Amino acid sequence: MELIKTLSRESSTKIILLVIDGLGGLPGPETGKTELENASTPNLDALAKKSICGLQDPVRPGITPGSAPGHLALFGYDPVQCLIGRGVLEATGIDFDLEKNDVASRGNFCTIDSEGLVTDRRAGRITTGKCEELCELLSMSIEGVDVIVRPVKDHRFIAVFRGEGLSAEVTESDPQKLGVAPLKVEGMLANAERTAGIINRFIENAALILKDHYPANMALLRGFAKLPALPSMNEIYKLTPAAIASYPMYRGLSKLAGMDVLPTGTRLEDEIATLEQNYENYDFFFLHVKATDAAGEDGDFDRKVKAIEEFDSLLPSVMKLNPDVVVVTGDHSTPATIEGHSWHSVPVLIYSKWCRTDSVSSFSESACISGGLGRISGKDIMPLAMANALKLTKFGA
Repeated sequence: MELIKTLSRESSTKIILLVIDGLGGLPGPETGKTELENASTPNLDALAKKSICGLQDPVRPGITPGSAPGHLALFGYDPVQCLIGRGVLEATGIDFDLEKNDVASRGNFCTIDSEGLVTDRRAGRITTGKCEELCELLSMSIEGVDVIVRPVKDHRFIAVFRGEGLSAEVTESDPQKLGVAPLKVEGMLANAERTAGIINRFIENAALILKDHYPANMALLRGFAKLPALPSMNEIYKLTPAAIASYPMYRGLSKLAGMDVLPTGTRLEDEIATLEQNYENYDFFFLHVKATDAAGEDGDFDRKVKAIEEFDSLLPSVMKLNPDVVVVTGDHSTPATIEGHSWHSVPVLIYSKWCRTDSVSSFSESACISGGLGRISGKDIMPLAMANALKLTKFGA
């Protein structure tokens, strides 16, 4: 980043980064093709023919990334060095004003059975309205620490612990699997034991408050974190960056990276319209597509195929803006056959008026593996986008 910071320069060229969340997949049992290979994507295929393609590892080969590390890499940050807790991302994503000493966590309303075992980590995906009702019941004070609970979306909420001497070095209560009990939160350092005790007290109180609110009769917490200090994308790249995303976590991450987070609707058509309306005001756009990842996590192969096809149908609207550089990739793979994130590398294409095209004629895992980019690190995509936008000066004499 220090090198890029010295080489970057302002220019009138524009970059659009299109992130299809959970894009990568694995072959389905019926066709032997991935979701992307099953999808009808004439516009992506046409763009691939004019681009340079490859595969990218969001973190490192063999490492399964979370959404935050995957996106941080695409913004050019080293995700191993720049760790951001999910709680901070969720909180900033809903415009909650975190204070320096706050410990923020992401929460899920969940369902537990009579034996206290988790049967549904998402409480049947309750409505946001129901989430708002339940959050109003949970804010409390424990040992001089205020616990502030706010709704995010559907079954998700944030719990912010505000007080003196708190530590984010604690384990999570969410076991992230079914048929087991929520975990006891423990301090990972000696000075975090008090914080862990307060969090456990909150969870115990929440269980009593929620016991008659089936299916949302328990709360799980994870991603405990304090505010980080990231250099902004303007500072590094000399860009005027904007983010278009409907989900709070991605809006929060964009804000932490110094992007203007533009108000937009929940549909992909809304996000494209927001891009069109603001195109003259910025020189870098990050546009996030969520439906693919949600379908993959639900194990719905066909729905993920349809989500990819919907994106493909709207791609001409993006290209009609005549951007100088377009990047299409994902933050990680979410194969429907796994029903979750995976370590598999992700297809990537970089289109520009100055790129050296390769022989790839379709946008898919099997095609991109032979592309001119080869297999690269996700954090190398941003420097390549900058170079293709003629926004980097020469290095050395």
